[in-house]
Amino acid sequence: MNRLRFASSCLVAAVVVFAALSLAGCGGKSSSSASDDGASSAPSASAPAPASGGVLAKSLYDDGPRAGEAPLDAAAAAEGEKLFSSKGCTACHHWGQKFTGPNLQGVTQRRTAEWMRHQILHPDVMTKTDPIAHELFATFALQMPNQGLTEAQATQVIEYLKKRDKDGK
Repeated sequence: MNRLRFASSCLVAAVVVFAALSLAGCGGKSSSSASDDGASSAPSASAPAPASGGVLAKSLYDDGPRAGEAPLDAAAAAEGEKLFSSKGCTACHHWGQKFTGPNLQGVTQRRTAEWMRHQILHPDVMTKTDPIAHELFATFALQMPNQGLTEAQATQVIEYLKKRDKDGK
């Protein structure tokens, strides 16, 4: 009888600890100074999942040169501006301030183009597996919607963000 009571107590304790850790990971704020960045990296559906099935310790997509370091494609940026407006991105994102979503000012200096592309194309996957996207979700408590953009359109939006950063707006 004592063994059964002990096993039952251990099971209850394990469930309580699991629940507490789950809640802490989903809504807590991080102390990272990049928490108001505009973009986060999200692994594509074909990216390797973390061994534990959770958030990776390090982003797979944010190593290397920042997006803003590459030359600007003005024609692509013009198309990206149209997409940014027509897809309603301005409902959540502003420049120079946090809004419903992260501040996008300087995002192309903080993030790689690869990270931004994954965040634009697969925001739901990124939130679940990428530490930067996961932190942004925890900070803003809002999932970035998948707008169904193509790779080319995602590149155009990134070019628009680079133009905004280069223009200082």
